[in-house]
Amino acid sequence: MICGLRRVSIASPNHGKRRASVDMLVLHYTGMPHAPGALARLTDPRSQVSCHYLVDKGGEIFALVPEERRAWHAGQSSWHGQTDLNSRSIGIEIDHPGHDGGNPPFREAQIEAVIALCRHILSRWPIAPARVLAHSDIAPSRKQDPGEHFPWERLHCAGIGHFVRPAPDTGGDILGHGAEGAKVNELQACLAAYGYAIEATGVYGEETQSVVAAFQRHFRPGRVDGIADPSTRATLRQLCESIKLP
Repeated sequence: MICGLRRVSIASPNHGKRRASVDMLVLHYTGMPHAPGALARLTDPRSQVSCHYLVDKGGEIFALVPEERRAWHAGQSSWHGQTDLNSRSIGIEIDHPGHDGGNPPFREAQIEAVIALCRHILSRWPIAPARVLAHSDIAPSRKQDPGEHFPWERLHCAGIGHFVRPAPDTGGDILGHGAEGAKVNELQACLAAYGYAIEATGVYGEETQSVVAAFQRHFRPGRVDGIADPSTRATLRQLCESIKLP
């Protein structure tokens, strides 16, 4: 049992020895129609993927890999210059069809279970709020999960993760693909300081657009377009200031 919730153990063979101490929690969606199919893939040795937990639409929790072991969920990813994120993270997959499946809202029982599971994990591992992340945060050019419908603010209110209320859109300069200059450089530097894998070049290219979209999915989900409007930039500054980042 986890905080009064039922946990079912289904061992996955896809794991190994950790090469670093746990200091991250990464949330995903499965991107598959149903939990049984996701469980089959996460426990198939041919797939070479796994996670520590899967939460189905009804809120049932499946434990697949012991937390002390290195599950294979993050893939090619980076945060604060660290790249072997599987070694230092616990991964939770959430049963959800993803953007290709229409990106529906998450189920209430499911979110309640995710919150309980996250709180249980955070009570036992030294994971800072700003290191509770989306798969899209650590792999912005490849991933969109768990997506803009995931209720990060609700998790924050439950003591999970880092969040500030999105800044209102007050109008002003908009930075998008092809923009250049000091404001673009400042945006990139702030994203990098927060943890995103981005170089401050002063040129707004595809990489910057992908990272801004990932940031919006997590922290300003009202409009996800990869364009750094004033609301996006102000929200980013508030986040950095709230944990004393440059």
